[in-house]
Amino acid sequence: MNVFFDSSALAKRYVEEKGSERVEAILSFAAALGVSVICLPEVISALCRRRRERRLSKNQYADAKRALILDLEDASVIGMTDQVIARSVELLEHWRLRSADALHIAGAAEWSAQLFVSADERQCRAARAYGLRVEELKPG
Repeated sequence: MNVFFDSSALAKRYVEEKGSERVEAILSFAAALGVSVICLPEVISALCRRRRERRLSKNQYADAKRALILDLEDASVIGMTDQVIARSVELLEHWRLRSADALHIAGAAEWSAQLFVSADERQCRAARAYGLRVEELKPG
């Protein structure tokens, strides 16, 4: 199964929180992992925030960053193509979304994801309405 992860869900792989076990379970049966080109900076941003809040040590941050980069080496990273941009505009015109959330949904749709995984309730509602099969993880 081709599984597309939003940053909010994929971050749970690198920081233990509610939903982390489910992320591991989904990844164990995924044939392919898809992410948006903005996933790396978004997950790094979340890790840096935790480091600033002293919820991650310098070594934990480095380990998490290294694991993320290794995972993305094997992933399909969906870029900002004309089609992805057009889909994201359509999504923004129909649902109350942040631009990054629309880009993730658009990338998943363009990649023909068989499952879209997110921890953002509003994004999940829009993705379902857009025709994607969705698994919503509870925020951590």
